[in-house]
Amino acid sequence: MSTNKSQPAPERTLTPDIGDSHRSIIHSTSIISSGTLASRVLGFIRDVILAKLLGTGWKADAFFLAQKIPNLLRDLVGEGATQAAIVPVFSEYKQKYDKNALWEFMNVILILALMILSVLTLIGILFAPWIVRVMAPGFIAEPQKLSMTIQLTKLMFPYVILIGLTAYSVGILFTFKSFAISAFSPCLLNLAMIAGACISFYTSLEPVYWLAISVLVGGVLQLAVQIPPMFKIGFRLKKPKSLKHPGAMQIGRLLIPRMFGSGIYQLTVFIDSFCASLAFIVGPGGISAIYYSNRIIQFPMGIFSVALASAVLPSLSGLASRKDMAALKKMIVFSLENIFFIMCPTTVIILFLSNPIIRVLFQRGEFDLHSTTITASALAFYSIGLFSFGGIKILVTSFYALQDTKTPVKVAGACLLINVALNFVLMFPLKVGGIALASSIAGTIDFLVLLYIMEKRLGGLNSDLLSYFLKVTSAAGLIGVFEFWSWNHWFFSNEVVKLFCIGGLGFVLYEIICLGLKVEQAQKIWEWIRRVKSI
Repeated sequence: MSTNKSQPAPERTLTPDIGDSHRSIIHSTSIISSGTLASRVLGFIRDVILAKLLGTGWKADAFFLAQKIPNLLRDLVGEGATQAAIVPVFSEYKQKYDKNALWEFMNVILILALMILSVLTLIGILFAPWIVRVMAPGFIAEPQKLSMTIQLTKLMFPYVILIGLTAYSVGILFTFKSFAISAFSPCLLNLAMIAGACISFYTSLEPVYWLAISVLVGGVLQLAVQIPPMFKIGFRLKKPKSLKHPGAMQIGRLLIPRMFGSGIYQLTVFIDSFCASLAFIVGPGGISAIYYSNRIIQFPMGIFSVALASAVLPSLSGLASRKDMAALKKMIVFSLENIFFIMCPTTVIILFLSNPIIRVLFQRGEFDLHSTTITASALAFYSIGLFSFGGIKILVTSFYALQDTKTPVKVAGACLLINVALNFVLMFPLKVGGIALASSIAGTIDFLVLLYIMEKRLGGLNSDLLSYFLKVTSAAGLIGVFEFWSWNHWFFSNEVVKLFCIGGLGFVLYEIICLGLKVEQAQKIWEWIRRVKSI
């Protein structure tokens, strides 16, 4: 037991926040989803401008690789750290101790984070020449490209400090269930890069350097906008009595397994890219097909699954710290039901309309009919795992709330082996689609194993998830029939209009069928529509 005098004393008068209603979770999710949607739209505009500015030449390669290197640390020191350790531990301290003790703890973490991030940045800048050569050995044969990549890497590495401190700030705001600023702050990075690209049209400086500078400006803006709401909730900068704090050790213990989990994810991405690069098996364009199809899949994932997981984490952490297991189980079930309700029809619509989706979005210029065919194949097979990918987000968040970061890593490690094996089995008959299908199957196994372990740990979730899942999948199956028939029999002069009309009608039909099946989420949507109409 620690005897450190800086350890906070229990707060006897602090009343726990027990108002974590499902309505507040949905409200928080809608805020984060709106921010994610705005960021994705701005990101699309940014990509269009960058494509015009850089194309796919060697300067583009240099910039994108240089940007990727510090971003590899983002999941660890950014969103990953926030979800795995910072929010659960901060939430526990918020429940158990008074605010003075909480601010003391948060200032300790701030100083430690700044020290660690600074060391990582310094190492990255000093070793940039070797890091670039290891990540892109092909650049060695092109001295000009290699030199520019190293310069850009050094220039952008301080972004690690900025995004790490931003994640720390987000952790504080999420602990107090303040989501709005954090949800929309990623838009600032895209806006900064759009501005940097536009400025570069009118200056003599190489555009890639303007873009690198704009990344840093975007990082500063993301961090700066977190400060006013932090001070509004009462946070103040104050030199702590000591950096030796039991809470810091607790966060460190939770982060170590998260580091291995991040490594497993990066290894999965590497293996998929490796397999997709085997053109003599999967055909040409495999890596591009994986990339573009993932862009589509990540859209509903970011807007719904990631947003819901982020919104529910502080509430789950608070319930776990109060040992309110009954409410915790209800919230997990509620979150999973919402994921199923959204992802099942999304899966069916993407599955049946994968080819027109890719054709409308990407088929122009160098992206030809072959590109559409292989990308649509990957997208269709990825869509099969959408509900599992979303469910994993919720269950992993639930394990984090219980301050268990080891179990998701162990399960992910086992599923990585399954994914690898399936890749080499399925890519022969299904080409690049087999790689996507392997990910979907491995993701489904991951979800089911995590759900089984969670059920055992909590003594059962006391839910009827299987019956609920069968209801929404039945409704989704019916709209699948509608999507397939209507696409092949309805005539529209414009394919973009046709895609949006048929896809939108599919969701409307799904809502009507779910109302008939008395699905709670559908009934709540109908009640909301009636309230809006009466205003």
